[in-house]
This record gives sequence, structure tokens and C-alpha cells, in this order.
Amino acid sequence: MTPEQFRDALLDGEDRAAAEHLAAATGTARHDALVVLGSGVAPLADAWAQADPTASSGRLSDLPGVLAPTADGHVDRWLSLAVGGRRTLVTLGRTHLYEGVPRRAVTALVRVAAAAGVGRVVLTNANGCLVERALGDVVAIGDHANLTGSSPFDGTVFLDPRDTWDTGLRSAVGAIVGVRGEAVYAQLRGPEYQTMAETRLLAASGVEVVGMSTVHEALVARALGLRVAGLSVVSDLSFATAPVDADTVLAAAGRARETLRAAVEAALAAP
Repeated sequence: MTPEQFRDALLDGEDRAAAEHLAAATGTARHDALVVLGSGVAPLADAWAQADPTASSGRLSDLPGVLAPTADGHVDRWLSLAVGGRRTLVTLGRTHLYEGVPRRAVTALVRVAAAAGVGRVVLTNANGCLVERALGDVVAIGDHANLTGSSPFDGTVFLDPRDTWDTGLRSAVGAIVGVRGEAVYAQLRGPEYQTMAETRLLAASGVEVVGMSTVHEALVARALGLRVAGLSVVSDLSFATAPVDADTVLAAAGRARETLRAAVEAALAAP
């Protein structure tokens, strides 16, 4: 299927209505990019908003088909502003599979952004790291494993996912995150964290970081012909025996904000 055929198959009236809502609320007919801010990094948007007097905002849950995020560190808010020289839709949270919602709710933000005209998507999240890295490190997603037990697609929607993560955008963020800054990311459904046995199994299969979001969004963005970059913050050391909790994840994500900000801006500014 071509991106145009995927658009016909995936976008519905609610997606287009949400895009029209954004256009009316912002006075901007089209956006260039979508940035989804994951756990603990929503404050990044405040700095961008302060630098742009034309910025506007609203509630995600006011957009048709979009649910209010319920996870810790996620906010029911969107911003429209200039970042990296592009008119960007920034969301301060997302909906996860583990919230028990329909799968379409998980990818609604990407579909709405596509209907609003975006050409690139930057997805951020927090991860559990299976290899030796430090809390607060930022890695670019170079490949992924969908271990959720589900797909964002139904029917004869046969997508080749091998080029999901855009090479040019990965190169741009690589200048920020460094030579060891790319990783294979696996999405699990959650909400429980993985056991040590699961950690060993995943690491042996080549997975380096794990989380509970992002892959379904990336697959839909890829299907719609959008360029996709993924940035993941090391928020718990899954290779260690220290206990994991939501507060630890949010604190580690907070330490990564400046690096993450620079990497997002690099992905947006890239040609």
C-alpha cells in the first residue's frame, strides 16, 4: 500500500475533525511536525512556549477522538509553536495500551497530526535499560521490537516496518546523543515492569532498552508516509537489581531534559 492508500484506510472523520479544531484554535492551517513528550519531560514545552509569542495551547481531550492521558508525568495539553524553524504540534502526554483503551486511541495523536499536515514526528519516552548506561542518558531509537502482542492495524494492512526510523533524522540527533547514543527499543504492553528473567531474555535477543509506548505510534506514522525519530531517556537500570517505581522514572527523565531538548530541536531542524 502507498502512503495515500494508508491515509484512506487509517484516517477517519474524527481525525479530520480534530485537525480542523487545531486549525481553528491556532489560526494555523497546517503544522509541519509533531512532538510527543513522554514521561517526566513535559516541562520542555514551557521553554519553547516562552520563546514563541505566537504559541497557543489547548486540552488534548478537546480534540475529537483523543483521550486525556492518565499516566504519571503526562498532561492533558497540546501546544502549537515554532521549534527548530517549524510550526510544531507538541503534546505533553500520550495514551498507553495499558490504560485499557482501544488501540486507535493509542495512535490518535499521530493520525490527527497527519490530518493536520505534518511531515515528521518526534516521539519521546522513558525506558528501562538492559545494558550498561547511566540514568538520564538519551538514546535514539535505531530499530524496534513490537512485543505488545498487538498491532495498530487490522485487516490486509501489510506494512514493511524496516525503515520506520528515518536515517536522516537519526543522523541529526546522533550529533547530540553521541556515538553510543542509538539503541534497539522494545515495547511491552505493561503496566508491570519486567522481571529479571524477562530482562535477561530480552537482552539476549538484542534489545537494549524497553518501554510501554511509542512503537504503535511509529508504525502508524510510517504507514502514513511521515518521517519518524524516536528519543528515549534511560529512566531505570533494568540490568541492576534496584527496585523500579514511577518516581524514579520521572526523576531520571527530568535530568535528561536539556539533552532531550537539543536532540528534539536537531530532529526538527534537519533537512
